[in-house]
Amino acid sequence: MIIDHPRQGRLRKMENKLKLYGFNNLTKSLSFNIFDVCYAKSAREQRDYIAYIDEQYNSDRLTGILEHVTAMISAQVLSISKQDYDPQGASVTFLIAEEPMSGLRTRGDAVLAHLDKSHVTVHTYPEYHPETSIATFRVDIDVATCGEITPLRTLDFLIGSFDSDIITMDYRVRGFTRDVDGKKLFVDHEMSSIQNFIAQPTLDRYDAIDINVYQANLFHTKMLLKELDLQNYLFNRDVQELPPRERLEITGSLRREMIDIFSGRNVY
Repeated sequence: MIIDHPRQGRLRKMENKLKLYGFNNLTKSLSFNIFDVCYAKSAREQRDYIAYIDEQYNSDRLTGILEHVTAMISAQVLSISKQDYDPQGASVTFLIAEEPMSGLRTRGDAVLAHLDKSHVTVHTYPEYHPETSIATFRVDIDVATCGEITPLRTLDFLIGSFDSDIITMDYRVRGFTRDVDGKKLFVDHEMSSIQNFIAQPTLDRYDAIDINVYQANLFHTKMLLKELDLQNYLFNRDVQELPPRERLEITGSLRREMIDIFSGRNVY
C-alpha cells in the first residue's frame, strides 16, 4: 500500500479523448461523508438544534442538492425516492443514466434501460448526547456511475452545501473497458489524489491527508477545518455573552470532538 500525504499538483487534462470499443464498463464510486459539530448546552438547545437540522436538511432540500449534483455530472434522472424519518433524519435516492433515455419501456413505476445502473444517494444522521453539550450532524452521500460520467467534479459544490467541519472521501474505480485496439483500461482518467479535484481556496481552509492505493485504484482523503469561529458553533447563543474562560473551554471541547471524529478514535 502506498501512503501519500502531499497536496499534489492540479489535474492535467488529457489532450486526446480515449477511443473505446463499445460501452464504457468502468464503474466509478464516490463516497462523501461530512460532520458538522455544534455546541448546544441545555436539553432544550439540543432538541432545538436537531429540529433545526431536520428542517434545514429535509428530504426536499436534499433532493434539490442531488438534482444539482446530477446536472453537474451531465447525468439524466430516471427516478427519485425520498423519505423523512421520525424522530429525525432523511434519505434520498436518485436512479441516473449517462445519456438521455429515449424509447424507454416502462412497467408501472419501473424503468427498464441498459444504463439504469448508476445512482446517487444521501442519508442524514443528526445526533447528540445530553451529557456532552456537543451535537453533531452527519451526511453520507454516495455517487455510483458507469460510462464516462465521473462524480469528482461535484466535490466543491458538496463541501459548500453543508457546514463541513470534517470530511471523509473515498473514490474507487472498478472493472475494465477496452480501447479500439482491444487493450484493457482499468481507469479512463488521470488520477493521483482526490485533492486534485478540489479548488485551492477550499483546500486552504482544511488540513488534509491522503491514503491512496494506486495499484487498486483506491483513493482516500480526510479533511479537518483549520480555523474555528466560535460564534458559528453556538446554537441560539451569542459569543459576546460568554466570559473568556468559558469561550476557551467550549472551543477546546469542540476541537477535541472534531479531532476524535477526524481520527476515527477517542484521542482525548
